[in-house]
Amino acid sequence: MTKEQVLDELTLTQSAVVSTGGGSVLRASNRQRLQERTITFYLHSTPDEVFKRLRHDQNRPLLQVADPLARLRDLYRVRDPLYRQSAHFVIETGRPSVASLVNMIVMQLELSGGAAAATGVPVAAGPNQSRAESSASNP
Repeated sequence: MTKEQVLDELTLTQSAVVSTGGGSVLRASNRQRLQERTITFYLHSTPDEVFKRLRHDQNRPLLQVADPLARLRDLYRVRDPLYRQSAHFVIETGRPSVASLVNMIVMQLELSGGAAAATGVPVAAGPNQSRAESSASNP
């Protein structure tokens, strides 16, 4: 089963939280599924923030290059507009706890009428699911 098929299957689920990989938005069909079938949160980080968190991580093949910060900036230029296209909500990331991130997502869902709770629509989160700052916006 391909990653695209897995995402297709997961976005048909009535009750799920799906954390996609960073490249999932590169396929138009994935972006369409996320936009139409889920309530999607883009957990936005700048390349510099991501670099600070991942600079010692040896398990990221795309960052095993001479200049990983430049690679992150290149990925950001391509992917940020696609993440925004797919997302219903954007949450600016920083250093708060996972609990703070969860609270911000729940708050955003409540402010939007609790669509996920009322409809059973799956919720998808973007690539930086570990941290978020105290601002949330609806793009």
